[in-house]
Amino acid sequence: MSASTPTPTPTPHTPIGRVLGLSVGLAAIVAVIVLAFAWPSVTAEPHDLPVAVSGPAEAVTAVTDALDKKQPDVFAFDDVADRDAAVTAIEKREVYGAIVLGDAPGAAPEVLTSSAANLSVSQLLTQVGAALETQVNAQAAAAAAAAGAPAPDHITVAVTSDVPLADTDPRGTGLTAAMFPLVMGGMIGGIAIAIAVIGAMRRVLAVVVYSAVGGVVLTGILAGWFGVLQGDFWVQSAVIALALSAIAAPITGAVALLGRAGIAVGPVIMMLFANPISGAAMPREFLPGIWGQVGQWFPPGAAANLLRDVSYFPQADASFSWLVLAGWTVGGLLLSVLGHFRTAGGAEPDALAAHEDDPVAVPA
Repeated sequence: MSASTPTPTPTPHTPIGRVLGLSVGLAAIVAVIVLAFAWPSVTAEPHDLPVAVSGPAEAVTAVTDALDKKQPDVFAFDDVADRDAAVTAIEKREVYGAIVLGDAPGAAPEVLTSSAANLSVSQLLTQVGAALETQVNAQAAAAAAAAGAPAPDHITVAVTSDVPLADTDPRGTGLTAAMFPLVMGGMIGGIAIAIAVIGAMRRVLAVVVYSAVGGVVLTGILAGWFGVLQGDFWVQSAVIALALSAIAAPITGAVALLGRAGIAVGPVIMMLFANPISGAAMPREFLPGIWGQVGQWFPPGAAANLLRDVSYFPQADASFSWLVLAGWTVGGLLLSVLGHFRTAGGAEPDALAAHEDDPVAVPA
């Protein structure tokens, strides 16, 4: 007589309440992702774009008042002494462009742009040049008619690109497109190191080596191969390496303190929050409220700003962006060290015992 085959126990179905809760939660996550990436683009509009202006006071007032009336709050005008001062302000990246209203008697107005600073603003200033040309010719014709003089020659308002984009990236799309993979690279590196490397101090070493090698490799691709970066190779490598570490180190540091839950630092802070307000795809002045300025305090915004500075604006003061990236890097590495000493000293033995099979939570 053969032994009876035991009847397999059926796997219980997931409770309806859990099914509904999971479905609603996933829908909410998708909504947050769409909102994070669509909101800056949908609400973007220029405001307080810094633009230098020089010339006779009467002419400056007439032009700036006309532009403010036609496009309220779009420009924030900065009076400068002359064309040379305007060029200096552009090259230091203090302004996006300039309107020069004839430094010498009889000189035609000129509009200076900088497509390297931002192509959209450069195109906006080009439109200002066309409008200014119409305005000055109308004024000249009216003055001639009032004096009974012949119609004057047409006055051409020159539009000069002071700091243009490189011929290898004439629309700046390569420089803009490079930022998203850079953020993803920092996140992937931080998450992979947090999962695959056992020991907080070893993760510190892994972040440093990964960032240094990644900086050289990515610069070789972006500058040497694609030509979207300009300037000194090693300075650009340092920027990219620091950007990678500024994103990866906080992830490994959070994991050293919190376990696997710390991995969320990357997707939540760096991707969903900081990346949309980084100003990489559009000028920070296009973002609503103070969000454009807030974005510069996080690695994606600081990296985007610093890469543009070292590529096209060597005279610009880039110290703030360097400090932001360095601060996030050092802070993340310090969290890893702190996590190492906490676990090594037995500060949370219960937590270690609970995760003894979890390689991410094993101390150095």
